[in-house]
Amino acid sequence: MAQSLLFTMKRRAIQSNIHHLHFQYLHIPYHLKPLSSIAQSVLFTVKKPAAGLVTPSNIHHQKPLSIMAQSLIFPVKKHAPELVTPSKPTPHEVKLLSDIDDQDVLRLHIPLIQFYNYDPNMKGKDPVDIIKKALAKTLVFYYPFAGRLREGPSRKLMVDCNEEGVLFIEADADVTLKEFGDVLLPLFPCLDELLYDVPGSSNIINAPLILIQVTRLKCGGFIFAIRINHTMSDAFGIAQFMNALAEICRGMNEPSISPVWRRELLSARNPPRVTCYHPELEQAPDNKGIVNVIPLDNMARRTFFFGPIEVATIRSLLPTDEQQQCSKFEIITAFLWRYRTIALQLDSNEEVCMYFAVNGRSKFVDLQLPNGYYGNVIASPAIVTTAGKLIENPLGYALNLVKKSKAKVTKEYMHSLADLIVIKSRPLSTTTELMFIVSDTTRLGFRDVDFGWGKAVYGGPAMDPPFPGIASFYIPFTNAKGEEGFVVPLCLPEQAMERFVIDLDSVLKGNSNQSANGDTN
Repeated sequence: MAQSLLFTMKRRAIQSNIHHLHFQYLHIPYHLKPLSSIAQSVLFTVKKPAAGLVTPSNIHHQKPLSIMAQSLIFPVKKHAPELVTPSKPTPHEVKLLSDIDDQDVLRLHIPLIQFYNYDPNMKGKDPVDIIKKALAKTLVFYYPFAGRLREGPSRKLMVDCNEEGVLFIEADADVTLKEFGDVLLPLFPCLDELLYDVPGSSNIINAPLILIQVTRLKCGGFIFAIRINHTMSDAFGIAQFMNALAEICRGMNEPSISPVWRRELLSARNPPRVTCYHPELEQAPDNKGIVNVIPLDNMARRTFFFGPIEVATIRSLLPTDEQQQCSKFEIITAFLWRYRTIALQLDSNEEVCMYFAVNGRSKFVDLQLPNGYYGNVIASPAIVTTAGKLIENPLGYALNLVKKSKAKVTKEYMHSLADLIVIKSRPLSTTTELMFIVSDTTRLGFRDVDFGWGKAVYGGPAMDPPFPGIASFYIPFTNAKGEEGFVVPLCLPEQAMERFVIDLDSVLKGNSNQSANGDTN
């Protein structure tokens, strides 16, 4: 994810906390080439996706819903990117990241996007101006975000708190929010224009830690898009920062939750000692032909809705005495992993893995971190089994694996993980195309972030995870019937997707005994 982008930067001295940047492109081997002029109007076309939104309870009779109601062409005018610095002097110091922050797998950027309607109560108020000024004030409290990451011995990351600032882009789009259609979900085809990748900014080291773009819409609404260096914060920490920014936009003088750094609380012990098993940091075994197990050249992408009816139906696959002994996340994750494996038609001896993020802030983990801690507090324990065991056993087998994996994340597990990261000099995580990764965003509250214009129409991930065919988000969603639930975008080879849809349809219609693998428990 850390692309090789090089740039030179000149900062014009002005009496403000806003600094205009001028970039000279040197060498940019990147999939998104910069525009010839950052401030020019850009015309682009958003095409209707090939696969529409699938509501599982009506798969065979679905009316495909495109993210865009039709092909949409509109201009986006972007001003030159600016550096927004703290509105008051802040400490100049070097702060070490924790060893949980400093995992190689977190050396990437998280893009999020928020869509807001016009609010007549805010008539005459400019979201760009309000957010930009509030950002400068918020950075006084979150001043490490205005710094730059440096890399020390053994690749140890630290923040040089130097007040260089975060990137901010002002933009205008000649389009209304209504024209985006009734269903706002990734993929957002216009993302490149709504969250412009300023050349050089996607580096992990020596680059801005945050990029924000606010795009006004001609209806009076606006789009807030943000990209944050993941080593600085997990999704909970990012939500805390965004809410702090929103509070100051609404007139508060300081955030209701004071940010806490204290990264030493999740750094390796002295001496480090590994007391738990962490297969996610082991090197993957050689697997001949693994590259071709899930071909990526003929993928189908569909988005599935899971509401109360769908969840209850899937729970009914379990024995009666087990149906209420698992969370919604656990049952859906086990279900998706098992039926995705069935659809892929893997050899029964193939080793398959499941990863999902476990929030270390949970009372069950009991890390006792101070309120306001905004660093990474996540672990992704690996679940390993064979395709044969996952398929031949009933759903309860996969469910028990998921529950045990969650339960193993304890205070000792988190400290053991930090110790192992240091002992192994920040190893790469195990990666294999036979793994399935899910990330639950349903409890992060991005839709509730209110800059003064009310809650977001959509708030959350701006794009799919960076591993096609392997990773999926759980995104909160309200369907046309007003049912609260969540959607899961999935990518599978086209024929595997067809098998997955048929099996899912069979289950949700109560015909689980007719599904390909006979779940009758």
